Amino acid sequence: MSKQEQNFPPITPHGSLILAWQIKDKKVLVVGGGFIAAGRVLHALDADALVTVVCPEKGLNDEVRWRVQNKEVVWKDKTFTDDDLEEDTAMKQTYSRNVADVRQECDFYFGSEVRDGPLQIMVSTNGNGPKLANLIKQRIKASIPDNCGLALQKVGQLRSLLRSKFPDPNLSKKRMRWMKCVSEHWSFDEIASLDEDMMQELVENFPNFVPTFSILTHAEDKQQPMLQNIIWYGTLVAGVLFAASRFLTPRSN
Repeated sequence: MSKQEQNFPPITPHGSLILAWQIKDKKVLVVGGGFIAAGRVLHALDADALVTVVCPEKGLNDEVRWRVQNKEVVWKDKTFTDDDLEEDTAMKQTYSRNVADVRQECDFYFGSEVRDGPLQIMVSTNGNGPKLANLIKQRIKASIPDNCGLALQKVGQLRSLLRSKFPDPNLSKKRMRWMKCVSEHWSFDEIASLDEDMMQELVENFPNFVPTFSILTHAEDKQQPMLQNIIWYGTLVAGVLFAASRFLTPRSN
């Protein structure tokens, strides 16, 4: 094996292509109304999908029943048949499916998900160990910094503001570099504390400068007079002590 080949990442087979699947306003059909179906429904609704549940009333658990009553999903009080797909020709031709606990029948898997605002982290064992995936998820969740989700929301708002003020496509690389500097040099808590006025002031420094949080909030300016007072007071005390030492030191004859 050449040195060049050693620098390339090895292939790890039998995995899945994990994607953030955009299904806003797309139809999702959930068959069943139990605990597992409730999780599938929630994932789809979180992604702004149009969800239809096919399940006899006696099969609905409390959560799915509540979502039906609140009209969050379309409900068909029946046992699933192929006719439920044939009602929508496009769905029949293009649908992908997930069958709980039957790996060979799945086109995709629902992983164990960590969610904090716009942050989504999926843990997938490719159908091997759903419970272990959940335990791993809990460890990941515990390691996420506080205010992470809020910081991501504010970064998204800042990016949108920057793009609206400087929309020139030729500035794309500069915008990315500038946002990279903000993300690397500001803490999660500092980013999370940004308000609209601070964002407006921050983007005025594009593209040549990314001020620190303390500069933007004028914290350093507030500290400067205090520092000057300390220096002045220290100089005064030193002068008094020097004069006193001259006065108290006995003179030789």
